[in-house]
Amino acid sequence: MKGLSGLGICALGGGALLSCARWEQTSPVTEQKEVSLKEAQFYRRLKGENVQCEVCPRRCVIPDGGRSFCRNKENRGGKLYTLAYGKPCTVNMTRPENAPLYHFVPGHKRLALASVGCNFRCKYCQNWQISQARIEEREYYELSPEEAVELALREGAESVSFTYTEPIAFYEYMYDVSKFARERGLMTSIVSNGFINPEPLRELLKVVDAVKIDLKGFTDEFYHEVSSAELEPVLTSLNIVREEEVYLEIVNLVVPTFNDGPEIIREMCQWIRENLGDDVPLHFTRFFPNYKLTHLPPTPVSTLEMARGIAQDVGLQYVYIGNVPGHERDNTYCPKCGKLLILRAGFAVLENNVADGRCKFCGERIPGIW
Repeated sequence: MKGLSGLGICALGGGALLSCARWEQTSPVTEQKEVSLKEAQFYRRLKGENVQCEVCPRRCVIPDGGRSFCRNKENRGGKLYTLAYGKPCTVNMTRPENAPLYHFVPGHKRLALASVGCNFRCKYCQNWQISQARIEEREYYELSPEEAVELALREGAESVSFTYTEPIAFYEYMYDVSKFARERGLMTSIVSNGFINPEPLRELLKVVDAVKIDLKGFTDEFYHEVSSAELEPVLTSLNIVREEEVYLEIVNLVVPTFNDGPEIIREMCQWIRENLGDDVPLHFTRFFPNYKLTHLPPTPVSTLEMARGIAQDVGLQYVYIGNVPGHERDNTYCPKCGKLLILRAGFAVLENNVADGRCKFCGERIPGIW
């Protein structure tokens, strides 16, 4: 294994990323060199030597020598290759609460992986140093899918997660790691913007256990303005994840003046209930100024509480307030008897009263993977 040896694991790229100081850190790849290539899974050849990527709704048409919008796919002689395969810029141990995934074996150890690149251009991205970079611009480790799984097992992880940037941008690596992980008895999860085409999504869901999708807003105007993207493909992805019965949670980052209107929040919550059900956990998380949106203030806690109240009025059963340390609505309560099920402090789980997927007190079934 190149770049990682013994217990050497570290996080590269952004201040929001976590690393574990007890591990001996080894040197990542820093020299610029020819990036190893792997042919992409979803693309088609066009006239001449042009190709069209079919992974996400952008369907980039790429000339010979050109790259995709996510910066990770390159056309070489009429074949499309992924450049980030086996090249994670971040390798660390965290918990599912970081995602957040609150109903996914709470508190377990997970190996978190990320490669550079993203098919969005979010103006508030907290990890923009790696999400908006090319593979040549950042340090990375050489870690094959098999090596990633072995590393997770050696460190006592119960799952592997793809997070921090956009896993769709390194689809082939994510898919192969997930496939090997399942073969070795490890769970996998993805933290995604959901901007992916149905065919590659359905294929991925065959080897993934849990999905967290950022529903960034509920208008095309918001998606265009803030993320340079569209809403409808994300809604389609949410429906597909639910249809395929893969465990799902949703996060909505509430950005002042952009997506914090009560009417839009109500419309979003009603759509979730009508299309996905009332038991899909929804997290309203607090925005902090970052990247290209540094002129905005942090989201008022009262706005998050207003959003949660609307979601409750609509009938959603598991609604959380995130990025507000110590807030009582960061905990899980039984929707039937109202008793505390999971007590959290930051990313730590202090108490868990879910047994065999049910409330210990009244027996109510609690959705999730327990």
